[in-house]
Amino acid sequence: MYIIHNGKVITENSILENHAVVVKDDVIHSIIQEEEVSNYKEARLINANGGYISPGFIDIHSDYIETVVSPRPSSVMDFNLSLREAEKILIGQGITTMFHSLSFYRKEKITHKHIRYPDNMQRMVDTIHQAHFQQHMIRHRLHARFELDNILGIDQLVDNIHDDKVHLLSFMDHTPGQGQYRNLEIYRENIKVHRNLSDEEVSVLIAERKSTELLTMEKITEVAALAQTKGIAIASHDDDNVKKLELVKSYGTTISEFPITLEVAREAKQQGLHTIVGAPNILLGGSHSGNLSAAEAIEYGYADILCSDYYPAALLHAIFQLHDKGEELHKMFMMVTLNPAQAVKMDDEIGSIKPGKKADLLVIERLGDGYPMLTNTMVNGELMTTMNYRMNEKGVRA
Repeated sequence: MYIIHNGKVITENSILENHAVVVKDDVIHSIIQEEEVSNYKEARLINANGGYISPGFIDIHSDYIETVVSPRPSSVMDFNLSLREAEKILIGQGITTMFHSLSFYRKEKITHKHIRYPDNMQRMVDTIHQAHFQQHMIRHRLHARFELDNILGIDQLVDNIHDDKVHLLSFMDHTPGQGQYRNLEIYRENIKVHRNLSDEEVSVLIAERKSTELLTMEKITEVAALAQTKGIAIASHDDDNVKKLELVKSYGTTISEFPITLEVAREAKQQGLHTIVGAPNILLGGSHSGNLSAAEAIEYGYADILCSDYYPAALLHAIFQLHDKGEELHKMFMMVTLNPAQAVKMDDEIGSIKPGKKADLLVIERLGDGYPMLTNTMVNGELMTTMNYRMNEKGVRA
């Protein structure tokens, strides 16, 4: 039994002062008053030092694993080693459940990222699946991101769904001129940087991609229905107009990832979709693609989930940066805990500090300069990490 005390407890509805969290075996046993802690003689105490006691973060969209496996475009590291090294980083950022976002692309389309070749991608899918059956630090899940022009890859996706290797499914269309790449000039610059192409070569590539055949709506609906029979949530990606929202909802979509404009984000929320924005967008002060400002979407109440996208540290820092700019802290914590858990149908087990749920818990202190510091991480009732800054010359942790 553990008791995490002397902190502020982030619950589903509020932040509780002078309370402590009791953990027994792998679950949250109870939330008690601070003065009751002395009654638990056999419990091991963890002092939160006045910090926040939070549920573990749930990141439902991040392709960070690609960077770890392939630190250079043509360098592909051992997959199992990469997953083990990645989870050490992730748990150090408070992420206790990670939906690794792997892209099902056509091989010939993304030649500069070898990790996205179909064979390598499948090896990574299998590695994530096997992590459930060996020693691991965090919960590993798969977010399958299927590109709509990968017509020959649909059977591979379906096989993985049948084999229970997929836990979240999104359909993507990166055709230039719409969605994330509706601004063709930004698209041109991105392609030139990644592929080292001339202006003429980029123009040819854009023309080819605009004319590429896409998966039929009938097939999309069929695969989405299969996913739903497995309890898998369906997400859309880069929604850029209201008609697209209506279309994606027709085949069971419940999550809108990265709506392109404030108007589309508003409509997504009004239609009852869980709406995701990227935490790096918060830290950078806007979208690297020139699209929706995540902070603005949150300010207007049009976004309810933060994901790390590609930078795991962004979740923790975005919470407090948003709070320092006037957002309610409790609400910001829900964007990385309970809200994503609800979106992927895991909120009966994780996502909040509630008796009976799995004991995925964090202790977060703010240093003298305001920097948020994760000092303790617990997963399934096991204390996984403990970390502190050294004292300065005045004997203060700052």
